[in-house]
Amino acid sequence: MKFSKATNYALHTMLFLVKAETDKPIGVQQLAESQDVSPTYLSKILTKLVKARLIDSISGAQGGYKLSRNRDEINFLDIIHAIEGTASLFECDFHHSDGCLIQAEIKNAEERMNEHLRKTKLIDLVKKEQRLS
Repeated sequence: MKFSKATNYALHTMLFLVKAETDKPIGVQQLAESQDVSPTYLSKILTKLVKARLIDSISGAQGGYKLSRNRDEINFLDIIHAIEGTASLFECDFHHSDGCLIQAEIKNAEERMNEHLRKTKLIDLVKKEQRLS
């Protein structure tokens, strides 16, 4: 299984915003520079995060992006779903009478992974980084 580069950038952007500990909006240029990515490309990712209500977009000279949720509530799964969607990773194309046992196993594994990603909060990474510093 592989997530897109957009998901990678989204996770790192959200981590940057969680670590910022500010209510002031952070501009797309600063967010892009923190990851060495094009602001235009990152803007498309930010739009998806806004639609998922993970961040707010603030217009104007002092505008930018800021968290729309409490930083303690933001988990990996919400970010991944904002970028990748919520479709299952595997769909069996063979015709079976009562369902596919292989697909059932894949979905079981996917549910366990989703639960882990749901429990993993970005703030936990910030705290871990602070302990290691």
